[in-house]
Amino acid sequence: MAVLNEEQEMLRDMAREWAVNESPVTEFRKVRASGAPEAFDRNAWSTMGQMGWTGVIIPEEHGGSDFGFMSAGLVIEELGKTLTASPLLMSTIAATAIVLGGSDEQKAKWLPKLASGEAIATLAVDEGASHDPAKIETSVSGGKISGTKAFVHEAHGADLFVVAAKDGLYLVEKGDGVSLTTRKLTDQRSHADVTFDGATADKLTGGGDSLLDDVLDRARILTAAEMLGMAQQVFDVTLDYLKQRVQFNQVLASFQALQHRMADLFADLAQMRSAVEAGLQAVDSGFGVARAATIAKAEANRVLHTMSNQGIQLHGGIGMTDEYDVGFYLKRARVLEASFGSTGWLKHRFAKLGGY
Repeated sequence: MAVLNEEQEMLRDMAREWAVNESPVTEFRKVRASGAPEAFDRNAWSTMGQMGWTGVIIPEEHGGSDFGFMSAGLVIEELGKTLTASPLLMSTIAATAIVLGGSDEQKAKWLPKLASGEAIATLAVDEGASHDPAKIETSVSGGKISGTKAFVHEAHGADLFVVAAKDGLYLVEKGDGVSLTTRKLTDQRSHADVTFDGATADKLTGGGDSLLDDVLDRARILTAAEMLGMAQQVFDVTLDYLKQRVQFNQVLASFQALQHRMADLFADLAQMRSAVEAGLQAVDSGFGVARAATIAKAEANRVLHTMSNQGIQLHGGIGMTDEYDVGFYLKRARVLEASFGSTGWLKHRFAKLGGY
């Protein structure tokens, strides 16, 4: 496990306490039952802003705390444990794009609003059914952007879109020329196809030719952090269930075969944590980010897929019911596994990074 400083430990503990007490899975159930397209609690979002979580990676001169990606990952991991529905992950990623590539004017306009939680932003890249940033047809002419982005996370609550076009990343405000088509995915969160039809676009001119890749790498790492929290929770809940469920007059945890399965999952979880924390540390150090991000997301995909499957199976028939929370983790897992790179895509990218 990563060695945390005192501030990071305090931030993690605060996030853990808030998530357990104020945002348990029952709160996600309420959001789901409401049917609201934006699929998150505005009051909870306001609280996150007041606690400073919305500005963790934003420089102090723009209203953030500049605590770094390890700190942001710690918060997102804790929220992942309780399936907290919020745009924090996507808004943080969008803010990263502005930090890396924005002009002084763009930073001054948007970063303070994002740091306080007054504004919400998201990233719009993919145009097909699967992640492929090499296949982008969205174009800009005369400062107007046209194209359609598929499966944009947290689109309904977003005030600002960071949009990938053929020639770079652009900032596009919600409004004229921006329309949403809701997509219902299995995790019951906010997803939409977003069509830009002559909307005003403001290009991010900094960050060089690698800006999109740099932003996506950070998206992969933070997504992996949420997945780590989910995997940890599924493991803990499943272990507790095995310790109390009686079958054939014996507690399930007493069966050696199940002990071996949980031991394998424990080892997988440790490997996943190592990969995710290495990714967060790579961003903060600025060294080896692309490889670390690819490994972190690939391991997160592998382990959470296995963990969510085993969580359902080890709960038996009850695990398939809506009464138990474990099924929600599997549904969210499948969406996140496809986000910012499937396992196959990530393996191919890792080979290319190695020169193969």
